[in-house]
Amino acid sequence: MARNLIVILGDQLSPSLTALGHADRNRDTVLMVEVGEETAYVKHHKKKIAFIFSAMRHFASELRSDGWTVDYVTFSDKANTHSFTGELTRAVARENPAGVLLTEPGEWRVREMFEAWAAQTELPVQILNDDRFLCSPQEFAGWAEGRKQLRMEYFYRHMRRKTGLLMDGDAPCGGKWNFDAENRKPATADLFMPKPLRFSPDDITRSVLDLVGASFADHFGDLEPFWFAVTAHDAKAAMEHF
Repeated sequence: MARNLIVILGDQLSPSLTALGHADRNRDTVLMVEVGEETAYVKHHKKKIAFIFSAMRHFASELRSDGWTVDYVTFSDKANTHSFTGELTRAVARENPAGVLLTEPGEWRVREMFEAWAAQTELPVQILNDDRFLCSPQEFAGWAEGRKQLRMEYFYRHMRRKTGLLMDGDAPCGGKWNFDAENRKPATADLFMPKPLRFSPDDITRSVLDLVGASFADHFGDLEPFWFAVTAHDAKAAMEHF
């Protein structure tokens, strides 16, 4: 029996995630699922699906190496219900946890799914704040309150003032808040464009590419070439290269 079932979503692949910070690797079980629900609400590019699945599988492997117990449901699992809530229900039956813990989903659509599921279960479900963001939903609600119009540009300026990012004292770096007009112009012929750092797919990624090629033939885009960073280590290397 797990003390808690720790749910980690495909865009939450961080060892510093709040759900992991509140968990006990010796007593809790991490749940990660590849579900058709997340690939079908709109048709995603094949590379995007492969990128997410590969990153998830690599992260699960890293967690196991770090001593975590991971309950991982692959897309091709014949028992896969292909919905978050369906897989939560199956995992609860397998693991018999005392509670469910997750970091706040990045989409309202997904949060509403979990809230609807939580309302139907007798298990305690705790949704923790996601501290990877510079602004919490509560802070944004406070900023938005009373405004007749919600414009990204003004929120963007608010956050730059708050954080000091891209600021020169009280003024924006470069003397302007944005360079949208300049950025809409075509690039000049002599613009230097360095090549991105490329990574060869390993066995995990190759397996995912085969899966996506077979299961998502009706989705748009090409799978090859696929050279993206699918681990934190490679992503940091790509960032330093950039």
